[in-house]
Amino acid sequence: MTDEAPVTEGRNQSTSLRRALAVLEHVRDHAGASQGLSLTRLADVLEVSKSTVLRLTAPLIEAKLLERDRRTGAYRLGHGSLLLGQAYLATLDLRTVAAEESHRLMTEVRETVHLVVYDAPDVVYIDKVENETNVRMASRVGSRAPAYRTAVGKAILAWQPEADVEQVVAAGMPFVTRFTITDGTRLRAELHRIRQRGYAVDDRENEPEVRCVAAPIFNHADAVIAAISVSGLTSRITAARVRDLGPLVAETAARISRKLGSTR
Repeated sequence: MTDEAPVTEGRNQSTSLRRALAVLEHVRDHAGASQGLSLTRLADVLEVSKSTVLRLTAPLIEAKLLERDRRTGAYRLGHGSLLLGQAYLATLDLRTVAAEESHRLMTEVRETVHLVVYDAPDVVYIDKVENETNVRMASRVGSRAPAYRTAVGKAILAWQPEADVEQVVAAGMPFVTRFTITDGTRLRAELHRIRQRGYAVDDRENEPEVRCVAAPIFNHADAVIAAISVSGLTSRITAARVRDLGPLVAETAARISRKLGSTR
């Protein structure tokens, strides 16, 4: 009996913790409700008694993870949740967060993967994962490229305000290949298509024998802060293959975005 009691107690504590987290998650998922969530609703949704909800929420309120309106009794997230979120965000490093997904994408498609950030009117390459068996891309970490003629740049620009697009256009859009987009009207039309399908394509616009497919990465405020891409020679990334790569790159970008706190 004495040997089994600690095990039973541990199981009870584990069950209570899971239930308390379920309460916190439900309030989190419905935090937009201005009135908060009532005791009755929480009990009904979680299929427990009101007394159980009161017991489970007591330590959450004490830790400021939840707060309860004194007048209505409704539950909302407490400022302790904000502090936890801020502490989590402070530990995030984009390259570190994206590293696993970048390597996973490279392994899946067997092409070079780039991670870039925006520094108007250019993009800056901050990470690169190469398939060693292929011809290497000329890009290097720390290098820059004009946003208007790269898939990563257009993926970022598609979700920027018009003022940012105008800044890129005003900086000049000279051609480097016969496929380069060189005027603002065509660029804006292209950005509209990117928003509709969720990914961008550089179809030999920056290098004559290279195609790239990119998608935007969003942060916890759902603002675009980066982009990830797959790049390769046109002999490997054919126009037909672009249609398969686009959703894969977009899914990878979405997973990275969620790790950064995006709700998109």
